[in-house]
Amino acid sequence: MASPTELQTNAHLELMAQKLRKTILTMIHQAASGHPGGSLSAADIVAVLYFDELRVDPKQPQWPDRDRFVLSKGHVCPVLYSALALKGYFPMEVIHTLRKEGSILQGHPDMKRCPGIDISTGSLGQGLSTAVGMALAGKRDNKDYRVYCLIGDGESQEGQIWEAVMSAVKYQLDNLVIIVDNNGLQNDDTCDVVMPLGDLEAKFEAFGCNVQAIDGHSIPHIRAAFAATRKKENSGKPHCIVAKTVKGKGVSFMENVVSWHGTAPNQQQFDLAIQEIGEQQ
Repeated sequence: MASPTELQTNAHLELMAQKLRKTILTMIHQAASGHPGGSLSAADIVAVLYFDELRVDPKQPQWPDRDRFVLSKGHVCPVLYSALALKGYFPMEVIHTLRKEGSILQGHPDMKRCPGIDISTGSLGQGLSTAVGMALAGKRDNKDYRVYCLIGDGESQEGQIWEAVMSAVKYQLDNLVIIVDNNGLQNDDTCDVVMPLGDLEAKFEAFGCNVQAIDGHSIPHIRAAFAATRKKENSGKPHCIVAKTVKGKGVSFMENVVSWHGTAPNQQQFDLAIQEIGEQQ
C-alpha cells in the first residue's frame, strides 16, 4: 500500500501531467501547427521525469552534474517545452511563440536557442546515439549523472536505434535509461502496417538491456520503473522501459487516431479538448 507521501506525490504528478496536456494543446492551437498525438502520449512520462526524477536546476541549465534528457522523437517538442516552462527554465508566456520566426521554441528542440535542451533533435533515430555518447562521457569522467532518452516506437524502425543499443550494452552504460513511447501509431498509419516491430521488450532484452514493460499512463508504474533502474542487481547494463501508451491520450477524439499525429486543433476542437482534460481528476 502506498504511503500518504507517495499518494500526495502521485496526485501532484498527475496534476502536472494535466497541466502539460493543456499547455501542449494551447501551444499547438495558437501556432496552428505541431504534433499533438505523440506529445499527449508522452505527457505522463515527462511529468514524472521533470517533476520527480531528473536532477536538474532551471537556474543553472548547463550545470555539469545535471542529469541529461534527450527527446529523440524531437517532433513532440511541445511536451518538452511545456515541462521546461512549468519548471521555470523560461517565462510561461514564451509558450505562445511556438514555431514563430526567432522564437526559442522551434518545431524541433534547438539547444542553441532554448535553455534546458541538452541536444538538438529531430532526425529520427539519431537521438539515442547522442544519449549513448553522453552516458559514455559520464562514465569516463567518473560523473554520477544519468542520461534519459525518450524514443518512439515508430522511430525504433530506424537501424541506428539498434546500433546505439549495441554500443550502450558494450560499454555497460547502466547510467542510461531508454524510454520507448509505445503508442502504436506513426505519421502514416499504425506501426504494424508501416513496419512491424514485433516484441519490443524481447528485442531490447535480446540486445542486452535490462527491460521493463509498464503502463505509460500510470504515474506509480512510471515512478517504480525509474526506481528499479537504480537497484544494484540491475547494474552493468543499460535500462529500457517500454511504456505502453495511447496516442492523443486525454482527448477522446484524438486517442488512437493516426491523423492527430501532426494536425493542430481548430478553435472548436481546442475548446472541447481543454474541457475534457480539465474534467480529468
